[in-house]
Amino acid sequence: MEDIRSVLTQFNFRKKKTDQLQKSGLGPNALASASEIPDLFFDVVLHEFKLNRHEITLLMFLYRQVWCRPNLYKTHGIGPLNSYAELCVHLGTTTEQLGTDLRSLENYGLIETVRMGQYFVRKYFTEVLDGKFGQHYDEFF
Repeated sequence: MEDIRSVLTQFNFRKKKTDQLQKSGLGPNALASASEIPDLFFDVVLHEFKLNRHEITLLMFLYRQVWCRPNLYKTHGIGPLNSYAELCVHLGTTTEQLGTDLRSLENYGLIETVRMGQYFVRKYFTEVLDGKFGQHYDEFF
């Protein structure tokens, strides 16, 4: 009988794990954050450019870094320096897929590379839309 109890006590790991997640602020009780994404992204950009899931995820990640989080170079439209390895882990992709997605977004004109890992992202996604809404950037280059 004691052998069964000792085995059953080992299965309390699930409860301990959920308690740790709740204490760390992750999981179902974590507070959700919100980011301001212009409706133009959904109404114009997605229809005009036919982006795949990986490209959308990467673009939204870079956009949020530049425009929705504290950023020293926000007036220039430039995000912080990123490590490719950390980007791959955060986005759940491979370095090859990340490179392909970055080139694709650059070919569409949605981002520009400042240097490896640092990108210029327009507030309204394209040069035409920036001009239409009067968005100007301080000269950085």
